[in-house]
This record gives sequence, structure tokens and C-alpha cells, in this order.
Amino acid sequence: MLKIKVLILLSLFFTNITWADEPYVSESLLNEIGEKYKILAKKRFLALQQTLDSVKGKSDLEKLEAVNNFFNEVRYASDMKVYGKKDYWATPWEFLGNDMGDCEDYVISKYFALKYLGVDYKKLFFTYVHSTKFDEPHMVLTYFETPKSEPLILDNYNRKIFPASQRKDLTPIYNFNGDILDEAGKGNEKSHKKWDELKLNMQRKKI
Repeated sequence: MLKIKVLILLSLFFTNITWADEPYVSESLLNEIGEKYKILAKKRFLALQQTLDSVKGKSDLEKLEAVNNFFNEVRYASDMKVYGKKDYWATPWEFLGNDMGDCEDYVISKYFALKYLGVDYKKLFFTYVHSTKFDEPHMVLTYFETPKSEPLILDNYNRKIFPASQRKDLTPIYNFNGDILDEAGKGNEKSHKKWDELKLNMQRKKI
């Protein structure tokens, strides 16, 4: 009986190790990315994995900084230029594969990378704002340590993470988290069509 208990515990232990070591992008998907976007894209995903591995087990702030810095190296480009569409929410694989995208694409990729690192997704929001500097709508990723905390802003315009009160150039409009809405059974509302399309593309591993 003791041997059986030991074997069960060892099995659970090694199962947890395998889960913890699961890569952000599977080997098969990485190979597909390499075939579609060529070797430099594959190297970008390997560099992303190294970045994520380097902050596993560290504080949320260190994870935020590492992910924010990594994805802000991607070039900005409009959806029309990259996808021939006026408004398209790219999967993280499309964004890094193309090595370009618009503000929503930065937010999406940062969000899913932070979820992979174990940051509580309920602390993360897609936040629509108005940029007074550029006089245009914009999206940033916000992090709330607690529901009542002042949020931190992860932005592709300004690469350093600042509390919201220090971003006088941004006027908040509203916060959005599709995963929280899905949990509440509200994920199929018409106003969140882009999230539903993104979720489907994520499930299909669209590259």
C-alpha cells in the first residue's frame, strides 16, 4: 500500500513538472510558423520563450516588464497594411510571425504571454483610451494589483510602465476582459465580436 501511495505521489510530481515546463508555443506549431514565416520568425519565438523562462517564478512586476519590453520591439503597422482589413485582432502567433501589428495586437500578445506566466488574468484588462498626443483612439493593457489599485499601463507608444495617473496623454474610455465575460456567460455579446473571433482563431492555432 505504501509503494502505491509513493508511486501516485511521484506520478503527480512529474506530471506537475511537465505542465510547468510546457512551452508557450508547441514544437509542432513552432515548425509551422517556421514554414510560413521562415527562420527569423522561428528565432523570434525561441527568443520569446527564453524571455518567458527567465521570469518564471518572479514577481508580477518583473513579468510585466519583461513581456512589455519584448513585444514593444515589434514594429507598429496598421491592420490594413498587414492584413488588408480595417480592424483585425491578430493572434500572438500572427503578430510575432509578421513582426508587425497595431495597438490591439500588442495588447493581445502581452495578455496571453502574462497568462502563460501565471499572472492572474482577472488583474489584466484590454483598456480603450483616447490618446491626446496623437488625437486618436488607442488600446493599452492595464494591470490592477487589486480591484481598487491604480492600474499600471503597458503601452506600445510609451515603452516604460507607468501608473495611470502619470499618463496624462491617455483618457480612459472603458476596460474589457473577454475571459471574465466568458466566465459570466456574457462572452457572445455583439459588442465583443472581436474577442469571439480572436478566441476562435486561438483555438484553431491560426498563424
